[in-house]
Amino acid sequence: MNDTSGYSLLGRINTPDELRALPCADLPLLAAEMRRCLIETLGRAGGHFAANLGTVELTLALHRCFDTPHDRLVWDVGHQAYPHKMLTGRRGGLETIRRQGGLAPFNSRQESGYDSFGNGHAGTAISAAAGMAAAARLKGERRRVVAVIGDGGITAGMAYEALNHAGALGLDLLVVLNDNDMSISENVGALRDHAARLLAGSGIDAPHARRPAGAGLQAPAGALFETLGFRYHGPVDGHDLDALTGALDRLKDASGPQFLHVITVKGKGFEPAEADPIKYHGVTRFDPVTGAFAAAASSPSYSQVFGEWLCQAAEHDPRVVAITPAMREGSGLVEFARRFPQRYYDVAIAEQHAVTLAAGLACEGLRPVVAIYSTFLQRAYDQLIHDVAMQNLPVLFAIDRAGLVGADGATHQGAYDLSYLRCVPGLLVMAPSDENECRRLLATGLGHDGPSAVRYPRGGGPGAAIEAAALPLPIGKGRMLREAHGKRRPRVAILAFGAVVQAALQAAEILDASVADMRFVKPLDEELILQLAGSHELLVTVEDNALPGGAGSGVDELLAQRQQDVAVLNLGLPDRYIEHASRSEQLAECGLDNAGILRAIQKRLRAKDVDERAQQRQGSS
Repeated sequence: MNDTSGYSLLGRINTPDELRALPCADLPLLAAEMRRCLIETLGRAGGHFAANLGTVELTLALHRCFDTPHDRLVWDVGHQAYPHKMLTGRRGGLETIRRQGGLAPFNSRQESGYDSFGNGHAGTAISAAAGMAAAARLKGERRRVVAVIGDGGITAGMAYEALNHAGALGLDLLVVLNDNDMSISENVGALRDHAARLLAGSGIDAPHARRPAGAGLQAPAGALFETLGFRYHGPVDGHDLDALTGALDRLKDASGPQFLHVITVKGKGFEPAEADPIKYHGVTRFDPVTGAFAAAASSPSYSQVFGEWLCQAAEHDPRVVAITPAMREGSGLVEFARRFPQRYYDVAIAEQHAVTLAAGLACEGLRPVVAIYSTFLQRAYDQLIHDVAMQNLPVLFAIDRAGLVGADGATHQGAYDLSYLRCVPGLLVMAPSDENECRRLLATGLGHDGPSAVRYPRGGGPGAAIEAAALPLPIGKGRMLREAHGKRRPRVAILAFGAVVQAALQAAEILDASVADMRFVKPLDEELILQLAGSHELLVTVEDNALPGGAGSGVDELLAQRQQDVAVLNLGLPDRYIEHASRSEQLAECGLDNAGILRAIQKRLRAKDVDERAQQRQGSS
């Protein structure tokens, strides 16, 4: 728990009501204490950092001017809402954020009544707030509704769908644009240019803002939002409490759709984060004085392995282009963007557009690679089916953060991709077990004349030696990693898919089980599966994906079609949402570490032995 004894004001604020009782003159000191608390606490614990430093004054002003939680305050994404948590009774638990059993990484309706809407993906706040405003109108309730969305989040197409609809309905809704000219990395696109033009004449100092494009093409302030039915106000300095509270006080009773443009500085108040907001977007432990980070892991992550492979592929094939929905750093594309800027497309937070853009590029003979997190590809599922797979276009999906992702929790788990990909006709689906296999399967997908996907986990692999050349693999062929050594017929064969292979091998050493690295989820290596089914008593499938519809389901379907009489045990993610913890803790919780795999197999073998003895007794009687 946080020690707040050193915070003369913050230590006394546990609810927005207590905040509203403070004299106005105390607010700057409270803001300074909140910022210091964020720096000191997240320096010890890590978490989303720079965006929260930028929203301290905005959060104070919102809770000061609105009667929360009666008035609804909806934060988009939620990685800018740590100050909101601090002011709504959760300051003492801030050091537990993103840890097992601690505060949720984003907003959560289960965690607090002040969290009007749970989130984790960008672009949803205006839609949710519009629904709340429409409900208040239908129920005849006097309730104000505010959506706070970042300039990164507002690049999502869903945000404009919501603005268009809410504006047409004339809802009593306030949208606050928190504009710091940054998403996780720099924002891109024409909307950013429009915002730069609005800011250029405002006199507000915004150090990360770029120069406005299109000199001489100045539109009336806020014309875009006025066209959508919102009355535009601003820009307002998001670190001037008087200006903020004044603007919000004027708008809180205004009828109809209102849009307030607020300019903030990402990383405000911590010089290293102001200078490099990308580096300090999400942090591990760091020195709260110098900003120096604790030593990082020396082995490359899967994201880095992918990025290096993609640069090599682009060197040899001029058709290779890369697409990302605003995840340049996270997906390992920094070097590719530097070396191949004309072949790199950051489409902002627009996953649907990213996938269909790739389809268009593929139609013209290019080889697009879409680097995307598993949880974000869910947002472009129709485009994957309709625009890519149905037309059999050679688009390679490099799916990062597959399986359990650790501290980002339930909203970001890559728990469903094998299930939602496996049912798509003609889609090649692959799951590498180590870094070198990842490169080889990526090369397999890139050379495939049709759609393909390679899914790999967050963080590093087992440290496999990486071959200089990434040679493609035969499609639909797995490999045996371990053969059971017993003289009798081996009891167990483990069919492992992807990152869980190493844990399966460790369990197999104790069991003396056979282990196959399946490599391909679609098409399955049917010959290998049937061979193992005929030579073992029990087949065990292991995957870090939801069990319904996953790789194990595919094995079950094959065995049923071929009428193979063999016992099967499917291990994977349980049918519930897995909350935030470290990845190793989550694997243990789901029984997918080596101890959990061993325990589940031994339990099944004991049950199998009991059943067989019971059948023998019945037969003898």
